[in-house]
Amino acid sequence: VQLQASGGGLVQAGGSLRVSCAASGGSFSLYHMGWFRQAPGKEREFVASIRRNGGSRYYHGSVKGRFTISRDSAKSTMYLQMNNLKPEDTAVYYCAARFGDLVMSQHGAVQSYNYWGQGTLVTVSS
Repeated sequence: VQLQASGGGLVQAGGSLRVSCAASGGSFSLYHMGWFRQAPGKEREFVASIRRNGGSRYYHGSVKGRFTISRDSAKSTMYLQMNNLKPEDTAVYYCAARFGDLVMSQHGAVQSYNYWGQGTLVTVSS
């Protein structure tokens, strides 16, 4: 499966932004999907993930209550709605996919995913 992230940009602190991840070349509904981010000089970190049927969603504690992950099987697209953005949310956001479902101990690990998009930059100004 190929992944294409889009929707990044510059936003002021407290603002909102929605990034998207379009999937192609595979059956979208068969993949566990996730968002990760990488700030300059830091390691890539887990943001959120969603199971194949969209029934279970997982969030990093730093974004819980502010970010919402969702997926639209008809459009083969995953979204990350980001509200109340903070300067520390500034990073390149990557979407990722893994065939099948991931269990709780796996969904937050970079190595659990074997398909990655190119990333989209989100900059939050103070």
